[in-house]
Amino acid sequence: MSSRRSQDDAPAPTGIARYRIETPAEPSADERGERYYMASSWTLIRRRFLKHRLAVFGSVILLIIYLLAAFAGFFSVADTYERHPDHLFAPPTRVRLFHDGRLHRPFVYGLNVGRHPETLAPVYEDDREQIFPVRFLVHGHEYRVIGLFSSTLHLLGVDRPGYVFLFGTDSLGRDMFSRVLSGARISLSIGLLGVTISFVLGCLLGGVSGYFGGAADMVVQRIIEFLQSLPTIPLWMALAAAVPLNWPPLRIYFMITVILSLVGWTGLARVVRGKILQLRVEDYVMAAAVAGAPERAIIFRHLLPGFMSYLVVHITLAVPYMILGETALSFIGIGLRPPVVSWGVMLQQAQNVRTVALHPWLLIPALFVVFTVLCFNFAGDGLRDVADPYKQ
Repeated sequence: MSSRRSQDDAPAPTGIARYRIETPAEPSADERGERYYMASSWTLIRRRFLKHRLAVFGSVILLIIYLLAAFAGFFSVADTYERHPDHLFAPPTRVRLFHDGRLHRPFVYGLNVGRHPETLAPVYEDDREQIFPVRFLVHGHEYRVIGLFSSTLHLLGVDRPGYVFLFGTDSLGRDMFSRVLSGARISLSIGLLGVTISFVLGCLLGGVSGYFGGAADMVVQRIIEFLQSLPTIPLWMALAAAVPLNWPPLRIYFMITVILSLVGWTGLARVVRGKILQLRVEDYVMAAAVAGAPERAIIFRHLLPGFMSYLVVHITLAVPYMILGETALSFIGIGLRPPVVSWGVMLQQAQNVRTVALHPWLLIPALFVVFTVLCFNFAGDGLRDVADPYKQ
């Protein structure tokens, strides 16, 4: 036997400890399966939703849009109703960083206003002699923060006589960027409020129809069939035309929301009825009935939670329907009317093809409508995929 020791058996130098770095072992298939089935439903839903990239993207964009709408006064650069008579149909202002080849802080040039020799339309040119730095956290016009308190602080602005029209101006010289943010409040909130009303009606009437059956089921289903047989746009037009013109804007806003909700609840009611017909014979529902639970509790505590995942998906996909409905009614002039600001009201100026060809920035509210609807659909697709977290 050799007296030479191996390197591993050699004594460590005095005062120096020897450590072995061990990498954690990969979990086995059984351990991964155990973690999967031991996780809560919300954990599984969160994991699957985060894997849906389009749904995450749509949710983040929607969060940003709703934050911009909620704090529209802070992000706006001008008052929603402020007119600039010298800047009618002004194009979007370019925020620049370079002047004469040198780097500057963000700034805008002044505007020289002229007239087209043939059409007499206003023509704007940059005045490179006038430089107005873009300042952040400046004080300007007064606004209400979520209707709670007044403030004059704004994200950005320029010193007068300079102007920064990020989305240009309309026919009356009003800043389009500030109006788009202000209009988002109406268009987005009318979608949420309308879906809430139609959700309550659909769950209530669909639940009564499916659980009780008989005469209640026949009456509710005939009402649904009658409403679904009517063409949507003419029905909206007829109901909206019945709203008096002398009503205040707040009352008109509420009535338009009710009109959209009266038509939007029928599809949900049909689905709720079918689900309740399927679940009311389950053991846990029969046990609740034998235990003496009231019928209202059986419907809202035992039956509706059984397919709550579908209801959440329906809400997400129904909001764009309401936004498009308000935009369509306001665009054709029978929905919300000025001075109310919404995306549909702003698009009334884009009805003339010649005006759109000369001033394409008037279609920016339509881009916000399309982008918002797409983001809602992306988020709804993600929620639909994770509705059953145990489905592979």
